[in-house]
Amino acid sequence: MAKAKELWVKADGSRPWQERKGAVTSALENGADAVIVNDGDEDSVRSLGRIRVLSPGKKADIVIGEKAYFKEIKSKADEQEIIKLGAKAEYIIVKASDWKVIPLENMIAALQNRCRIIVEVAGAEEAKTALETLEVGCDGVLVDEPRQIRKVKEVVDAVSSEKLQLALVKITNMKQVGMGDRVCVDTASMLNVGEGMLVGSQSNSMLLVHSESIETEYVAARPFRVNAGAVHAYIRLPEDKTKYLSELKAGDEVLAVDWKGNSRRVIVGRSKVEKRPLLLVEGEANGKRISSLLQNAETILLVRKDGKPVSISRLKPGDEVLGYIEDTGRHFGMKVKETIQEK
Repeated sequence: MAKAKELWVKADGSRPWQERKGAVTSALENGADAVIVNDGDEDSVRSLGRIRVLSPGKKADIVIGEKAYFKEIKSKADEQEIIKLGAKAEYIIVKASDWKVIPLENMIAALQNRCRIIVEVAGAEEAKTALETLEVGCDGVLVDEPRQIRKVKEVVDAVSSEKLQLALVKITNMKQVGMGDRVCVDTASMLNVGEGMLVGSQSNSMLLVHSESIETEYVAARPFRVNAGAVHAYIRLPEDKTKYLSELKAGDEVLAVDWKGNSRRVIVGRSKVEKRPLLLVEGEANGKRISSLLQNAETILLVRKDGKPVSISRLKPGDEVLGYIEDTGRHFGMKVKETIQEK
């Protein structure tokens, strides 16, 4: 399960505010999670946009010296002090002038699940190493150079994404079932050909429903949209969670998945529920039954193993499409180790 990593930007120090303001602006433009500034800069940052603010001042969202501690590693004693600080902090911010992996490995091993470790890095290469050390990696990186923010952000996003092992689902049955409420998930991102969302009537077995990124003779392309299915269905979220389609609302994050299993987080801009005729699509993969209720329309697409979308109006028993299978069930969207049957 890939957890979201954080990107912080350093905008404190002795430079004039107008210079540091550029770093804050770059942080906002590139979707950084937080900025570190001087005491007294908090209101100036908030006038530029919404972002978490760290400073030694009481106006900060996270006060350095209370919920977060900054420490430079120069010796083994510094490393041990950081581990002690981690017992009472939410965040430990680490700088290593002589950058080495071993002290970071020690800190991750000692502080994992106790506090979040943010490591100052010079660029994308150091960021990748820090975020992947001991497979778990640190929880985020801090950038001091505004010109490096975009490249480091790309690394943070790539490391935060999940790679899913998709399965081939053999279609066994397709049947009209009448009217129902179905959900279109409109996102704040442009989705690609071969990309969609994992949706299914069972939380541990889903079909890859293709985005409306292809123009047809019936409708114009809506590359931000997935016509996902009936309101009861589960949809895959980041960090190995699920939700009912009926629960989705603006601002939620869902997982966009392509035909190779690559995934990325996308933000829901709108969830549109409308009454439409529904089609029961059933299949089998790895000995498991998969089913989903999709709108009965030629514009609803699933995905073949070569990444090409196929309309459900052209599918027949024996055809194969892509889906996703898990061994465990879920309770309130979280995996649980208990026997759960959903029919």
